[in-house]
Amino acid sequence: MKGKVVFIGGGPGDPELLTIKAYNVIKAADIIIYAGSLVNKEILNCSKKSARIYNSASMDLREIIDLMEKETNNGLTVARVHTGDPSIYGAIGEQIRELKNRKISYEIIPGVSSLFATAAALEAELTLPEISQTVIITRPEGRTPKPDKEHISSLARHQATMCIFLGVHMIKDVVKDLLEYYPPHTPVGVVKKASWEDEFVVRGNLENIAQKIEKAGITKTALIVVGNILDPGDFKASKLYDADFTHEYRNAHKLK
Repeated sequence: MKGKVVFIGGGPGDPELLTIKAYNVIKAADIIIYAGSLVNKEILNCSKKSARIYNSASMDLREIIDLMEKETNNGLTVARVHTGDPSIYGAIGEQIRELKNRKISYEIIPGVSSLFATAAALEAELTLPEISQTVIITRPEGRTPKPDKEHISSLARHQATMCIFLGVHMIKDVVKDLLEYYPPHTPVGVVKKASWEDEFVVRGNLENIAQKIEKAGITKTALIVVGNILDPGDFKASKLYDADFTHEYRNAHKLK
């Protein structure tokens, strides 16, 4: 009987942000392959003593898939642990394609993204009424190319809440692109290692954030959030709890 691969969102760093479902799979898994450069190894503390653990940071795609094939053919469960939620820059698409080609069973368990741990660290709602109702998740172009229409300067045209992964090491270029459409005073928050014990937050605006990040020495494992939701001032409350708004579960209060 063949085993299967379970892709797991390991969360942003805090072991307590691992989902119960992911915890149960890690606890029972025979083989664990985790993204060691990003995943907090403490989340693997629940694994059984007999589990064999591999750090994928030193492995290429073929080595990972070959290992998955070998162990699932032996009827074992392979937990493939990614940081945050694996659907965002998790490189699971290429792994799934290979598993399909080799007819290896798999499933995916979502996780808490570093984006949401970052929002929590910034004490921010990313979608405030009449401030921004759109969240753009992107990254600057590096060694991984991007479609031309997804250049940060093009996305900045919307002036929505923008969450930028994998870009803090090129913060000056990111800011230059953002300034194509965002005003210089637009608030920016940068969170390094959101939810980890050594989490570090830097706040500023597009005029000064590059200097602040350079001074802080942040070059990786940080997420950039841009938009007026970080400093909205006064804003209108949503209709969700408005006493004068009727919806399926509540009637509006009648004026006397």
